[in-house]
Amino acid sequence: MSVAAALPVSQPNALLLALRKNRLSWVGLGLLLLIVLAAVLAPWLSPYDPLQQNIVARLEPPSAEFWLGTDSYGRDVLSRLLFGARVSLLVGFVAILIAMCIGATLGIVAGYLGGLIDQLIMGLVDVLLSFPTLLLGLMVAAMLGASLENLIIAIAITEIAPFVRVARAPTIALKQRDFVEAGRALGYGPLRLMGVHILPNMVSEVVVLGSLWMASAIRTEASLSFIGLGVPPPAATWGGMIREGFENILDAWWLTVFPSMAILLTVLALNLLGDALRDAIDPKLRSERS
Repeated sequence: MSVAAALPVSQPNALLLALRKNRLSWVGLGLLLLIVLAAVLAPWLSPYDPLQQNIVARLEPPSAEFWLGTDSYGRDVLSRLLFGARVSLLVGFVAILIAMCIGATLGIVAGYLGGLIDQLIMGLVDVLLSFPTLLLGLMVAAMLGASLENLIIAIAITEIAPFVRVARAPTIALKQRDFVEAGRALGYGPLRLMGVHILPNMVSEVVVLGSLWMASAIRTEASLSFIGLGVPPPAATWGGMIREGFENILDAWWLTVFPSMAILLTVLALNLLGDALRDAIDPKLRSERS
């Protein structure tokens, strides 16, 4: 075996090799970039004001004037779809970021300290996991009320438990490694050992889980908005658009089909990209590629 083949593959190179091997991941990356760009450029791409009502043009089917039709208030569906992408991506990203930070911190603390602290934290995680994600989010959102901030908090609470488990398992293994023992012998405190020595060695696994669970957060946001516990109207959200078009699903199919397709493509893109990230950090796949 040559020396170059024996060298370990760095994380960026491993990700690039994983993307090359999994061609569908490029589809996911391309879709996600298009959706993010559409959300960022929504004020310039939208042909109409998403909140502007035009009763004369209500329930217009897709046409040259209204590419995706209009809703029951005469609002342009395409414009509301673009602005709805902003809400869905913002809620998904911020909620997962909060859940990732809290869950990873609790997982590292539980895995490193062990004992009673570990039992208390994992007991709380078991309680959270005993509830279905949507049901738990429904309970929290109903208690807090319908608003953007409360929706983010509700979704973040539902997503904490998986990050705790993913962070705890490698922490238990890493705290017994020689470099951690060396730091402990040099007098480093638990905070430094957990934050400087353990966290960087397992953060990639948490990030991969975040990319996968962001798709779940977007689905939960759409579900809560569908039942009226999301961002209050008249703000445009994909779940809210589906709920508004549900009553006219037989006469105005475009009101539910296009927002549903937007959710489908976003979730698909995140799952395809998450598969590539998972392959990049998988030790078995890394050894095969190296």
